Amino acid sequence: MKKNLIILTLLAGVVPTLLMGCERDGTAITSTPEPVAVESTPPATLGTETASGETGMLQIVANGEDFVRDGFTTKDGWEINFNHVYVNLAEVTAYQTDPPYNPESGSPLNPKQQIQLDGVKTVDLTATPENPSPVLAEVPAPPGQYNALSWKMVKGTEGPGAGSSLIMDGTAEKDGQTIAFVLKVDREMAFSCGEFVGDQRKGMVSPGSQGQLEATFHFDHLFGDTDAPADDEINVKALGFEPIAAIASGDQVNMTTTELQQALTPADYQTLQTLLPSLGHVGEGHCQESASS
Repeated sequence: MKKNLIILTLLAGVVPTLLMGCERDGTAITSTPEPVAVESTPPATLGTETASGETGMLQIVANGEDFVRDGFTTKDGWEINFNHVYVNLAEVTAYQTDPPYNPESGSPLNPKQQIQLDGVKTVDLTATPENPSPVLAEVPAPPGQYNALSWKMVKGTEGPGAGSSLIMDGTAEKDGQTIAFVLKVDREMAFSCGEFVGDQRKGMVSPGSQGQLEATFHFDHLFGDTDAPADDEINVKALGFEPIAAIASGDQVNMTTTELQQALTPADYQTLQTLLPSLGHVGEGHCQESASS
């Protein structure tokens, strides 16, 4: 009997203590939950350096994809190979945005941090096997996720891109005919893009490490792609190369935008103008084009 009384007395002292402990644990979980890390959300120090002041590096590249590097066949059967594709890029700016920027929503881009490159960068998107995506710049960057990118295509003032925002220099072959072409576009465009979409995630910068962002250009939007079905949107909307071949003189086409407007049919010229804003992407991610001139 005494033994039972001793056990009951001990339990009477321990059980309230256990209950109090559970109650404290329960209160902590419900009133002050631990923050949950979400993959698409930058760290809490968004747009700032770490406590030690350490930054990372951000590399920004331009990519014309294999269509430019290796060539392709247009929707109407012309085999295109580029010698050079020059673009002049200005006000290239990387952002950390919260909420994430969606260029198709019509909502404004809300930057918490941004890094803008100085000057105009002229790049040849044909690149080389050793440098498939020309580097625009490598700059120090506060840690975080850079989930938006913007740039302008402007008329160059010097070098190979002078006078144009885009120059396409190449050859087109079909049925034994070869046409050398140089198409000089002077239209200036501004692109604002959200997060890179592709096989690898891009834009993440950690202290002491390097992240990368990419301005991507889709030239199959202009000419179509024979590897895609004929009724695919990319081919239904594309100009193709046949309208360019039709205005060749002596198996050559060397024209500015103004000359193309005079030589092409009004419908074909309008198609070209409608397609130009669709060049800009971030991987497969879409961009909003504005301020065309």
